[in-house]
Formats: sequence, structure tokens, C-alpha cells
Amino acid sequence: MSVLKHKLKQHQDKLKNLSMRVFKAKSLVLSQRTPYKVIAELETAQVRYYAAANKKYTEPLVFVAPLAINMSIYDLYPYRSQVKYFTDAGFDVYLIDWGKLTFAHRHLNFLNFINDAIPHCIAQIQQHAKTDQISLHGWSMAGLFVLLYTALHQPHAVKNLIVLGSPIDSWASGNIGLLYQKLNALLCRLPKLQQRLYSEKIPHHFIHSLGLLNALGFKIIDPKGWYDGHKQLLMNLDNPKFIHEHATLGHFLNHMIDYPGGINQDMLFNIWLQNPLKSGHIKIQQQQIDLKNIKCSLMVGAGISDQMVTAAAVKPLVDLTSSPDVSFQLIPGGHLGLMSNQNSADQFWPQLKYWLEQRSTLI
Repeated sequence: MSVLKHKLKQHQDKLKNLSMRVFKAKSLVLSQRTPYKVIAELETAQVRYYAAANKKYTEPLVFVAPLAINMSIYDLYPYRSQVKYFTDAGFDVYLIDWGKLTFAHRHLNFLNFINDAIPHCIAQIQQHAKTDQISLHGWSMAGLFVLLYTALHQPHAVKNLIVLGSPIDSWASGNIGLLYQKLNALLCRLPKLQQRLYSEKIPHHFIHSLGLLNALGFKIIDPKGWYDGHKQLLMNLDNPKFIHEHATLGHFLNHMIDYPGGINQDMLFNIWLQNPLKSGHIKIQQQQIDLKNIKCSLMVGAGISDQMVTAAAVKPLVDLTSSPDVSFQLIPGGHLGLMSNQNSADQFWPQLKYWLEQRSTLI
């Protein structure tokens, strides 16, 4: 009877945990627990400051977030948080959060971030940190932001540049890249349509994408990951830690933010379809940007199992700058996992910490 009661209680506990996950998911979320101060604001954007536990290095680490996501990915769990990991290592950390962009921001494009927002935020960080130089980190679209910002402006401020999971040879990115390559070839046979799509004059309200659609698109691109996650949930209903982590990651994936129409135009019709960065340069609204202008230390990283931006799409960056100090690292995980999973935290974060320590100034 005691064994039967024990099994019955286990079954009841699992049902209770499942009910919590479905109906009270928000109460299970663990993300963004690390304290910070907002040291600057620019329209919807804000610059967060996470103070080092015991500051050891002059140059702070600056995370530039991609669009569409919320900031949970940088501070996912109290025990697996990038901002906390690097503040514990002695780095002051700043995070540029673009805020909640909406349809009203549909006009924003790459140059708005590269020419205006990022330079403004970095100037505020330099002033707050009382230092001339920084280490600049960008993942996914933000990797392109920091890469193109550094190439265009050649700022003395950027001492170390980290670019993770960003498409350089976009056509090399697996099935997605092959699809874009074929679409571009088709458009080459339809010059009038090609000229219209590549003219940078598509009305932004037509190609602005809502956060809900971005969240759905992320799951469509990786349906196996979405299915496996829910399967694992059902198999681990007796594991409170797993339930908290599943709810936290689900909250991140379900609360994405709009992509402005101007950003979609630059990303889709320029970077993905025309694939200019493979040759080391790109023209955005008549603004020529050459990657050869980059001369700072450069860390390039790609997710081993990333199906959205494969390692083959990322690695060409290694040979396209003028930096005498370039490192390339394969990182455990897919496009999201390379930033957040346990293997990345165990293997890549220490490697990145060591790379930064070797290139930072001790106080």
C-alpha cells in the first residue's frame, strides 16, 4: 500500500507541475534576476550596467543585443547567466537593449543602428566607464551591427570584437542559404522585379514583421527543437529545475519583438539574397562598408548545430578583415543554444573569458 501511495503521490505531483507550467508559467520564469542600473537611454533603447563583483579590467564588455529578442538570453538563469559570469570574472558589463520596437518604428534600418544608435550608446558607456576602449560583443543580427559599425567607423573605442552566429556567406547557410541563392538566381532572370526588390524602396509597412510572427518563425525554422523541448517536459514533470528552465526558455521564445520593415529590407533583400559580405564589403543606401577596415582583435564563433546560420556561413569572416589577431571557435549548440545552453556555458564561456583576459588591461 505504501508503494501504491508513493506512486499516486508522484502522479499527483506531476499533474500539479504540468498545471503550473500551463496555467502559471510566468511565476516559474527565472530570467533577468541579476541587478543592473540604466545609465543611458535613446528613444526605446537603454544601456544597462552590470557592475563587476571585483573589477579587474579597464575595458568593459559591451553586449549589443539583436532585434526581435528580449534580454532574457543574456541573463537566463541565476546559475547560468552571461552577464553574471563575466561580472564575476572581473569585467564591468554593459548591455544595449533596443527596447520594445513597434510598427511606429518600421522605418528603422541598419544605418540607423550603425551610424546613430550604437555610436551614441558607446559614447555614453565610455563616459560612464571612464575608459576609451571596450570589448564589443554581437550575436546573430547584432553581430552584423557591431561588425559593420566597426568597419565603417574604424573606432579607436573597439579594442576587442566578438561576432557570433552572424551570416557572412549567407548562401553557405545550409538549406536556408541554398533557398536564398536559388531565389537570387531566379530574380536575375527577372530584371524588372529584381530592380524593384533590390532598390531599397519597398514601403516599410509591407515588410514590417510583428513579434508574434517572429516567435512563430523561429519555431518553424527549428520544429524538431520545439518538439523535443515539449517531449522532454513531459518526461521530466517530476523535475522542478527542468520545469523552471522550460518555462523560462518558453517565455523568452514567446515574447519576441517586432522587426522594423527597414531592417527586414536590409537583412532579407541585401544580406541574405545578394550575399555581398562573402566578398568582404556591402553597400547600404549608397554607403560603402569594407570589412578590411577592421584591425582590432577579432573572435568569430559559430554554433556546431546551428541550422539558421551554419558554421560554413560564419567562418569566412576569418579571412575578410585586416586584423592580425583572429580566432575562430565552434560553440556547442544551435543558433539560440550557442548563447544559452549548458555546454556553451561550460565550454565556450571560459574560452571567451580567457581570450578577453589576454587582451584586456589589468587595473
